[in-house]
Amino acid sequence: MKKLVISIVLVNLLASCASEKPKEPEAAVPESAPVVTAPVATPEAAPAPAPAPVVAVDPLNDPANILAKRSIYYPFDVSAVQDADKPIVLAHAKYLSEHLDRKIRVEGNADERGSNEYNLALGQRRADGVKKMLELGGAKAGQIETASYGEEKPKATGHDEASWSQNRRSDIKY
Repeated sequence: MKKLVISIVLVNLLASCASEKPKEPEAAVPESAPVVTAPVATPEAAPAPAPAPVVAVDPLNDPANILAKRSIYYPFDVSAVQDADKPIVLAHAKYLSEHLDRKIRVEGNADERGSNEYNLALGQRRADGVKKMLELGGAKAGQIETASYGEEKPKATGHDEASWSQNRRSDIKY
């Protein structure tokens, strides 16, 4: 009898510790009746939130993507792509190698210092240097066209180093 009372007390203690309270009060169990415990209801798992819809964004138009950068800058009288701009060129090369239907035009530019002929030739060397790096990165030669504008298409109109540094560039146009 003592064991039955202890069992009932233990069952009641366990039931009271459950996170979910029973909806109906339990009736007193007579001493001679066997103790039967009902299974404890577990709360159903909350449904997982629906995944956010995936929106296809063209990496060329995503400002957070490196492909949105399309200008390569140079020091004075230099036509070699600088280390800081190589990741930009190589990212465009990878994109072109994966999208064989896309074509680009690399436009070489120079600042206003120097003769027109010299600046046209320098702009062409800059455009050709970018084209060569694009091809080494996996782009096909048929996807790339080059042109030089020399000093004819300045990005900045001032006559100081800050403006000239913006005008010494190659632009990648899709």
